[in-house]
Amino acid sequence: MKNRMIGLCLAIIILGAVTYPFYQTLAAELMLPGIPARQVGAQTEPEQNESDTSREYDEEREGEAELPKVANSLSACLMDADSGRVLYEKNGYQEMPMASTTKIMTCLIVLENADMDEIVTVSKYASTMPDVQLGIVEGEQYYVKDLLYSLMLESHNDTAVALAEHVGGSVEEFCNMMTARAKSLGAMHTSFRTPNGLDADGHYTTAADLALIGSFAIQNETFLKITNTTSYNFTELTKGRQYAVSNKNRFLYMMDGAIGIKTGFTGKAGYCFVGALKRDGKSLVSVVLGCGWPPNKNLKWTDTTALMEYGLSEYEQRDVFEHDKTLEEIPVYGGVETSVTISCEGELSLLMRPDEQVRVDYQIAEYLTAPVGEGTQVGNADYYIGDELIASFPVKTSSGAEALTWKYCIEWAIRAITSGGTSFFENQIFGQ
Repeated sequence: MKNRMIGLCLAIIILGAVTYPFYQTLAAELMLPGIPARQVGAQTEPEQNESDTSREYDEEREGEAELPKVANSLSACLMDADSGRVLYEKNGYQEMPMASTTKIMTCLIVLENADMDEIVTVSKYASTMPDVQLGIVEGEQYYVKDLLYSLMLESHNDTAVALAEHVGGSVEEFCNMMTARAKSLGAMHTSFRTPNGLDADGHYTTAADLALIGSFAIQNETFLKITNTTSYNFTELTKGRQYAVSNKNRFLYMMDGAIGIKTGFTGKAGYCFVGALKRDGKSLVSVVLGCGWPPNKNLKWTDTTALMEYGLSEYEQRDVFEHDKTLEEIPVYGGVETSVTISCEGELSLLMRPDEQVRVDYQIAEYLTAPVGEGTQVGNADYYIGDELIASFPVKTSSGAEALTWKYCIEWAIRAITSGGTSFFENQIFGQ
């Protein structure tokens, strides 16, 4: 009879402790499973990792690499195309006109929204575009594929408008598509008003944004095939006029591993170029804007080469993700299980200079409240180089915890009683 009374009292105390905050201290003293005494939901301080890749960043580093001599460009950027990390910039976040480098996004939008064998009918408006032009005539018809080679190899302005009208229904709507796509890639300071890059109010980008767009573009195999083609022949579909276009991108032949991308010039933008190179496991994208005006058309190659050589010589690929990091279990409030295990998974390889180090800050909840499902995000692992956030990975539970229930509490109390565990509770409750 005495054991039954003890069991009943214990069940009531357990449920009261779970249900009412007033009993949290008592629950902790009784060492009930899954009910920690400390406050739930607190955040840990950033954890200082002891590995070489997460030491404190030294603001006064010695022996830094000499920066590239980019003397001619008003704005420039060098980017690790795999990670999107800016390796060098000169006014790289200043909004600038970009001339025909615009056509990188024009080509991408067409590739994403049209089939290569679709037929484009030329409008009167498209046929009136100024040089550089293919010379298309109103009413003529061409395959999308053929016009893309015209667009990217010889930068024809009439071709750009014909493609824009075909895909977007109008130039305005197509430019809206271009701007929206740029922002979806993270290019938040880019706005398109023309599909060919002719100067227009509200038509601008930054060197960093354009490098981001270029980094995305070189992931598209069809885009690369077009922009790396030396020459291409095609025929108009109604009259049979024949065309031959050749690639005007000299950078393809200037450096080993060069793969693109696009030249540009207008009176407002000056000479512009977006370059791309893959060599020794490195993927680099460079941008130069406002790199001289006539007759200095070759300055863009000088600055581009300087950027690429800097990236090749000063940066090496490094795996910086903490694969072997052991994270402590998180206590669970009101759960059948007293804690859950957590983990952080991912991959992060960066181009880094020898003098650079990665710092990892872990922001993880101190306690959780049941129920907790497996795979629940409970924090982040933030990777920094200096003060720059490079990447963030979710920390998730790798086990779960069910919430305490009446049934579980009663069954737990019965097990405690039948296993001879009443002496502890008698001492706690009755002072024996």
